[in-house]
Amino acid sequence: MIISNQKRMAAQILSKKEGREVGVHRVWINPDYLDEVSTAVQKADIRQLIDEGLIKARPIKGTSRGRARNVAAQKAKGRRKGPGSRKGTRNSRDPKKNRWMRLIRAQRRVLKEMRSDETLTPSEYRYYYRKAKGGTYRSVAHMRTNMGLDGIKMGGDE
Repeated sequence: MIISNQKRMAAQILSKKEGREVGVHRVWINPDYLDEVSTAVQKADIRQLIDEGLIKARPIKGTSRGRARNVAAQKAKGRRKGPGSRKGTRNSRDPKKNRWMRLIRAQRRVLKEMRSDETLTPSEYRYYYRKAKGGTYRSVAHMRTNMGLDGIKMGGDE
């Protein structure tokens, strides 16, 4: 039995009822009552069958975000960052300027702390500030080591 007309009418009615488009392929008809549905030729008949629950709109199928969430959780842990996953250069992934800003800000922060707690005199502060600006030190630890070698007493490590 051909029920394509009934499906089309049901799709139109369900679209109005749901407030969004219901396609013909989303119309579900109860397989036990196919002969009853095939005899329905007017929209009023189809409406009655919808009210009885013999014709329904199937739910919209979406794309599951489960896999995406798993990948995001792994990336948060630092996984999936190996050579096979990289597209850009080291510089595009972490620009030189950003690396420099992280380094110099950390060094300047430490220098300001040392000046405020009077570990450094203003002239020593200025000297190490200029050295840091010139890129002499690889890290804060390297800067502290050089200060120790220059005879500056550090608080906390003795």
